[in-house]
Amino acid sequence: MYFTELPDHSRPGFDEGLHFSKFKKYNVVFNAESNNGHCDSHVGCLSLKIVLAGEEWYGVGSRQVAVRPNQFLVLNNDQTYSCRIVKGKTARVQSVFFKKEFAATVFQDTIHNEKYSLDHPFDPAEKMPEFFQTLHSIEPELQMQMTQLITALDRNGYDKCMVDEHLVFLLRYLIGIRQTDLRQVNNVSALKSNTRTEIYKRLCIARDILHSSFMDNPDLNLLSSMSCLSVPQLIRQFKCVFNTTPHQYLNQVKLKHAAELLTSTDNPIQQITWQCGFEDMSAFCRSFKAVYLVQPTAFRKQAVL
Repeated sequence: MYFTELPDHSRPGFDEGLHFSKFKKYNVVFNAESNNGHCDSHVGCLSLKIVLAGEEWYGVGSRQVAVRPNQFLVLNNDQTYSCRIVKGKTARVQSVFFKKEFAATVFQDTIHNEKYSLDHPFDPAEKMPEFFQTLHSIEPELQMQMTQLITALDRNGYDKCMVDEHLVFLLRYLIGIRQTDLRQVNNVSALKSNTRTEIYKRLCIARDILHSSFMDNPDLNLLSSMSCLSVPQLIRQFKCVFNTTPHQYLNQVKLKHAAELLTSTDNPIQQITWQCGFEDMSAFCRSFKAVYLVQPTAFRKQAVL
């Protein structure tokens, strides 16, 4: 199914049960613009969340994660979550919901070799892929796959066979990202596999907070509390896995966002300074030049040329 509008859960007569029942029967694609979308609680199927413009917030457990342009989030099957677009702020969003049986079949095909698939072509698939529910950067391959899917839907309308074919390759790509995460788990400094996995999940929570709330300058105590890691363990393991410390990572996020604002808006440098969580403009300019080798004003002029 293909939707170009987000459901209005506050609309009189809106049948929430009927709406969500569709997600158990079909693969569902959303491509919509909204300035007030929200869902207070939903137990979802495996889904991909992308924001092309603006931002959308997801509540997962006790944390709030902001999905912004050039990032995506995967939520697992049967995950309870909330979502909202801040009222009055327009966001362009894309979501793909994978029907459980479809996702399990693709996962089975991915994890087994061709000989096994040849000998067991119709075996029932029950095991679902479980993803690390954390923000990832959108790489060109994912961008291309989503563009091709949406273009085909807008041009030809919804066709189940066409959509399912696109979604097989899209889900295989996401499973590849999952395999990359699993390899990264091995960078955690711990002996037991289960311990490494749990620490990695908690480090991802800390990293997502840095991405979601960078303008508020989240400190180590907050990251420690939200990720349930002591401050020393957080710093040490974050460095092992991401090759940088939380503070250094935060600075990278802030400067990257500043660079995007410099090229996509005409906001004054002073405004960009506080939008990105820097204390004063001189500190921002020094940090920016240390990474991009030019002052913010020069960077903006270069981007225009």
